[in-house]
Amino acid sequence: MVPSEDAVRDLEIPSHMRALVLGGTGFTGLSVRRVPTPQLGPRQLLARVDAAGICTSLLKLIEQGPDHRYVYGWDITRYPLILGDEGAVTLVKIGEELRARYCPGQRYVIQPAVDHPPINHRERYRNGARGVDKIAVGYTLGGHLAEYVLVTEEILAADCLRPIPSRHLPYAHAAVSEPFSCVISSQDHHIHLVQESPVSPRTVVKGLKPGGLTVIVGVGAMGRMHIDLALSSQPRAILAVSLSERRLPSVQALFRNRARALGIGLFTSSVATTDVSSVVDRLSEGRGADDVIVAAAATDAIEAAQHWVGRGGVLNIFGGLRAGEDTVGLSAGIIHYKETIVTGSSGGSPHDIDHTLQLMANGSLDPAKHIARIGDLAHAIELLEMMKAHEIDGKAVVYPHRRSERVLAVSCWTDQDEQAYLAGSSQGPPSGTVRRRG
Repeated sequence: MVPSEDAVRDLEIPSHMRALVLGGTGFTGLSVRRVPTPQLGPRQLLARVDAAGICTSLLKLIEQGPDHRYVYGWDITRYPLILGDEGAVTLVKIGEELRARYCPGQRYVIQPAVDHPPINHRERYRNGARGVDKIAVGYTLGGHLAEYVLVTEEILAADCLRPIPSRHLPYAHAAVSEPFSCVISSQDHHIHLVQESPVSPRTVVKGLKPGGLTVIVGVGAMGRMHIDLALSSQPRAILAVSLSERRLPSVQALFRNRARALGIGLFTSSVATTDVSSVVDRLSEGRGADDVIVAAAATDAIEAAQHWVGRGGVLNIFGGLRAGEDTVGLSAGIIHYKETIVTGSSGGSPHDIDHTLQLMANGSLDPAKHIARIGDLAHAIELLEMMKAHEIDGKAVVYPHRRSERVLAVSCWTDQDEQAYLAGSSQGPPSGTVRRRG
């Protein structure tokens, strides 16, 4: 069981810890093994990882290794990476120069995208880190898929250590604040130019258009997070478009009641069986959608979605395409004559993490329904293989300090579920559990 915050002050830090380590390109270079627990410097912090989310972006890192854009040629065979860009942590040890600002037991989320040049180990980067101005946790900085993580000078200088606003927020929920923050950042990039009359100046309205039609293409884990957040913007209707029929029932099951309570129409469609253009035309009364978010990493989806945007609407390319396969055909005529705004975003900021945690704390976002697998750190590779095979429909979270034999497949993951799991409850599986994977 994970020690409580009150017990942290007396916690004995082991000399070694378990971690998910990438020491070579591909899954053959991946292993969960014992490594030395990080030793902190005077301006660093050591944190216990309470829960860690497993992001599909790790598949790209595993595949590309030192060629990944945020690894910058770092020799991973000589200096293996500890992976994991999503997590919730508790401080356990404070560097001597930081003891006036921090104390053991404080809970945080680390924003993994660190907008700061590397301070440590510059010699390990290509060309001595020349020109590198952004690094990342779980890449060249130690990640959350470990029992402990080092909070370095770069993280603190970039204000990436963000406090968890409520002690009652479950570890797992805080751990998935990072992908939610990416969604918040993405929808924040939507800009609508509004004129009250033809002789009035244009004003800027940020975010999804209230009272408009929002189309979200791709209803995997990130697409469903987009739907969850989009409901808060009060569009008149949301159309969730899937590349297949398989995931559409879960969209209605998850969001139908909330959409109905807010007076928002929630519709679903599949490009495999439906003429989506006709559906958009009907729902918009021929005007086209006000906001279209492509959460699927598919060239065809982006190229089709541009035709669904109405005049003055926004096309958001959210799903990242593979390097070398990221050239898409956009019609200059559509952008020109419809005055379409094309935008995109990659990751969130510390502000987006703060906003996400606050929405979780006040109940405006419910991460419980987005969590689909629970496991031990030892299951990290298995979970990544399942993600690669598209066998997980939602987020996977592991508890590095909880030993567990099997992965739990869950329909939701509440505070009560987490408490029972960490306590090793003998009263049966948590309430969200639907089956176990051997």
